[in-house]
Amino acid sequence: MQIRRFGRYTHVMKPQKILLGLALSLLGATAFAQWQWIDKDGRKVYSDRGPTLDIPEKNIVKRPSGRSLAQPTGSDASAPADAAVAAAAPQGPASAPKSALDKELEAKKKAALDAEQAKKKADEERLVKARAENCSRAKQAQATIDSGVRMGRTNAAGEREIMDDAARAVEAKRIQGIVAADCAP
Repeated sequence: MQIRRFGRYTHVMKPQKILLGLALSLLGATAFAQWQWIDKDGRKVYSDRGPTLDIPEKNIVKRPSGRSLAQPTGSDASAPADAAVAAAAPQGPASAPKSALDKELEAKKKAALDAEQAKKKADEERLVKARAENCSRAKQAQATIDSGVRMGRTNAAGEREIMDDAARAVEAKRIQGIVAADCAP
């Protein structure tokens, strides 16, 4: 027996009530068992009951586990034989042919993979192009420094100053590093 307190009131839960509540909650779980198939007009049908036997096995997209096809509603003499064949047929994802939903999912996965590969390729091409441009600019700057022409730059205060030999050597070393990084094959 469980005893629960709600404010001033005490409520006693008997084992029978607990079992009844558990049984009722399990009955609700079976309501989620859904069938899904494609009818003769090509529309998807969702139901808690299986399709009739006139729906081919390949058109059944989803079935609750352990369930077989429902009996047909009409009076058909071959219905018991068809039901026996349908019940004896192996049911499972390994034996069933790929459904339209699986094929659609595969196509979407392939399209996403192709888009990702195309994006990677575009990023690589953009990187190669940027490296080639950096290489070209660095070689041009290196040629300017090696020529011995007076070079100026703007300092932090916004004033123009002429580079001395030490500043030239530092700049030459920086540009050489860029050439080595971006112009390497």
